[in-house]
Amino acid sequence: MLMIRILQIAFLTIMALLPTGCRRTVEEPIWERVKITDLVSSDVNEPVEGQRLKTINFNVHIYEIPSDNIGTLEEIWPMVYSEPLRFNNFEAFSGNSFRAGFGQIPMWSRIADLLRSADGIQVGRVSLLLPDGRSNDIAVAVLNKEQAIFYFSEKRSMNKAKFEPGQFGLRIGAEKITGSRGACFVSILPVFSPLRRGLLPPLSRHEKPEDILFTATGFSMKMSPGDFVLVGPEKYNDSLTTLGGLFFSKPEGSLFFSELERKMPEHKPALRLFLLVCTGVN
Repeated sequence: MLMIRILQIAFLTIMALLPTGCRRTVEEPIWERVKITDLVSSDVNEPVEGQRLKTINFNVHIYEIPSDNIGTLEEIWPMVYSEPLRFNNFEAFSGNSFRAGFGQIPMWSRIADLLRSADGIQVGRVSLLLPDGRSNDIAVAVLNKEQAIFYFSEKRSMNKAKFEPGQFGLRIGAEKITGSRGACFVSILPVFSPLRRGLLPPLSRHEKPEDILFTATGFSMKMSPGDFVLVGPEKYNDSLTTLGGLFFSKPEGSLFFSELERKMPEHKPALRLFLLVCTGVN
């Protein structure tokens, strides 16, 4: 009887020391053992560096203010800088009633205060993650039928052209600057993309041959995280038959103004501003 008792104790001791029992008490949760690279399907022969997503990141904020308060822009434009901007053709840029200024985030609080005092509101925000050397379009205005548009070209001569249904937008491109860590070269260009097969073109794509680029109205600059560029009208133009009017004016008023204003017989016309902020160069 004593011998049986001893054997039982020995058997229980051996079972307690088996490796399977030990592992259960210290096993790590699966999310602590799986590496992020294990969740990305890639060629096993590709180096680890090639698995990283390399992008240049931006936020685009869209603001609207009542056109009656356009005088506020005369206080804002002197607060930003035009010197860092390279205009493709300043005469055409200005002739199309475009204006832009460069700044850095610490400067924005003063500008935001002025926009608020002018009853300005943010009506949209778009996040862009651009691969190095690529571009993306921010939709601005849509043509539902064929329409004639007036715009200035390289020689600051007025042009008139008929545009089929499609969308106008700002094409934003970015490219890392070799040898300059955390800096990129950014270009902003007005563009028109016609409807294709009954659908608007996707936001992210290569340039199509049928896209119309307003190259003379484009500009570029060097940017780093924390830099911004503000794009808006040089003057208010409520005509939707001009390039500047299409990009910056809303004669029908903003849908985002107060309920009281929307119930008034006449809506207050609005104007648009675009704020492009560089948030990262990976």
